[in-house]
Amino acid sequence: MDLEKIKKFVSENRKLVLIVVVLLLIGAVFLHQNQKEEVNNDNFMQTAIQSSSVSDQRTSSSSTDNVANSSQSKTVTCDISGAVKHDGVYTLKNGARLDELIAAAGGLRSNAQVKAINRAIILKDQDKIHIPFKGEKVDNITTVNSASDSSAANSSSGTTGEKVNLNTASAADLQKLNGIGEKKAEQIVAYREQNGQFKKIEDLMQVSGIGEKTFAGLKDQLEI
Repeated sequence: MDLEKIKKFVSENRKLVLIVVVLLLIGAVFLHQNQKEEVNNDNFMQTAIQSSSVSDQRTSSSSTDNVANSSQSKTVTCDISGAVKHDGVYTLKNGARLDELIAAAGGLRSNAQVKAINRAIILKDQDKIHIPFKGEKVDNITTVNSASDSSAANSSSGTTGEKVNLNTASAADLQKLNGIGEKKAEQIVAYREQNGQFKKIEDLMQVSGIGEKTFAGLKDQLEI
C-alpha cells in the first residue's frame, strides 16, 4: 500500500483511525502502569524479606541471651577444701548456702573448726571455700574467697575482733578460741585455779596440751 492509498484510507476512515490511536494510547498507558506496579511490588517484597531477616536475627539473639542468662542464674559452681570428707568442685542450685556445699562434699571431718565458718552464707558462682582444721590459724586464712564479692571473704572468716581475757574467761568463753575445745578449756581454768592468774599470754603454753603451734593460732585473740 503506497502513501496515496494510505492517505485515502485515513481520509475515508478517520473515526476508525482515531479509535485505534486512542486504544493504542490507552494500551501504552496501561502497560506502563503495570510495569511500574511490578517494580514497586518487587521492591516491597525485597524490603519485607530484609525486614523479616533482621527480625529473625534479633529474635534468635534475644533467645540465645535469655537461655544464657537463665542457665547462669540456675546454678553456682564452687570449690571447697580443708576439713571436709571429699574436697573438690561442686555445682549447686543458685541460692544454695555453705551448709549445702559441705553436705555435697560428704560433710565435715571430726577435726573441723566449725566456729571459724558461717554455714548460713549464700554461695556465689566461683566461690573458693576453705574449712579450717582445729588448731589451724584462721587469722590469715580466707575461709570464703568470692570471685564476685570480696566482702564475703571478710565477713565469713569467723573472727569478730573480740579478745578473751585469760584471767576472767569462763570455760565456755575459752571455747570460743581457735583450737580450744571443752577439755582444753577446763584444763586452762584448772591451771588458773592451781597457779593463780596468768602474768602474760605466753604462760598459756604452760597448760598441758597447748604447745607453740596451738598458741600461735590463738595468741591474737588473747589478753590479760
